[in-house]
Amino acid sequence: MTDPDPTPPGADTAGPWQPLAGIRVADFSALLPGPAAGAILADLGAEVVKIEPKAGEGARHREVLGPILRGANRGKASLALDLKHPRAGEVVAALARWADIALESFRPGVAARLGIDHAALAAVNGRIITCSVSGYGQTGPWRDLPGHDLNFLAAGGAFAFSGHWTGRPRRSGLPVADLLGTGNAVIAILAALHERARSGQGRALDVSLMEAVLFGVSIRHGLERDRWVPDSPYPTNDLFTTADDREIALGVGSEDHLWDNFRAAMATDLPMILEPRFDTDAGRRAHGDDLHAALTRAIARRPAAEWIARFQASDVPASLCLFPAEAVETSHVRARGLVEDVGGHALACFPAKADGRAPAIRRPAPDTGADSRAVLAVLGFAEAEAEALVTSGAVAAGA
Repeated sequence: MTDPDPTPPGADTAGPWQPLAGIRVADFSALLPGPAAGAILADLGAEVVKIEPKAGEGARHREVLGPILRGANRGKASLALDLKHPRAGEVVAALARWADIALESFRPGVAARLGIDHAALAAVNGRIITCSVSGYGQTGPWRDLPGHDLNFLAAGGAFAFSGHWTGRPRRSGLPVADLLGTGNAVIAILAALHERARSGQGRALDVSLMEAVLFGVSIRHGLERDRWVPDSPYPTNDLFTTADDREIALGVGSEDHLWDNFRAAMATDLPMILEPRFDTDAGRRAHGDDLHAALTRAIARRPAAEWIARFQASDVPASLCLFPAEAVETSHVRARGLVEDVGGHALACFPAKADGRAPAIRRPAPDTGADSRAVLAVLGFAEAEAEALVTSGAVAAGA
């Protein structure tokens, strides 16, 4: 007996994977977590309109934020709208009628003052799903506190844990709280869409970046730690500098077979690794300072390529710490097809495939207001009405 064809009749099996085609998103958010959530939805096929101030959102005005602007706003159209203008309400109401989802990332209370909170949008469209992404959430004593990724990591307990065997905890070069919050926002939105298919009702989603950190800490470390302890779980799970000043990430942890592989690979350069005190996971932790120091000295005596070749031949989890420009040129990344050239910049598409089909980045991040007239037309404004909104100063339209 053969399995039935799992592909339903009429299913699209050609081209990129676009499961959210037909879903419409009004993205009022700025900087990273909210816009990145919108970018993921766009990669997956949703139609996303970025609503930003007439002068453009904040990421446009700082060169250091250029990668965020390009990465978190690809696949979107730009509508430049002054939300404080007397006529802005006409456009917001039209957006509410059009959209399935609205994203915002203001401090709590600001969206209500601007007329884009859930109550205002749901009064026009009861099916709309709104997602508010903020530092500490829409309620609670901390709701109005300012903050950035570092603050949310600190407040969520992340800096109780070091990522290195020696030394105090250090921040990551990736904005971990922002990116955890991005993922939580997308998951919550997709869950609300699924629920709406049954209930017909929208939802007001409240996503906190600090709580995203606390959630991650609870899953990985638990919530009992009440002081900083100066070690990471494994002395052989760390970064080590080689003779040619590259760094290697060793991922040798508690698995006995990987430890045995690593021990055999290192024995000629580090004979002490064969000592009985390192036979068990408990022994390696108890004598971790000696092991880590000796391993640091040994790795520093040979170049990175030599170590990587040896570790790969011995099935040891070891990776050269690549720069992003190196990573995108690897044969593996090229074979997987994750990275695309979009507007002259390499961008990574949302990393999931369905039956071998990947999502797609359909356009680069737009210039401010580049699509204002086109969006107004889609929202139902006649050409004369759209021009009147531009003339009034409510909307700015690009060339």
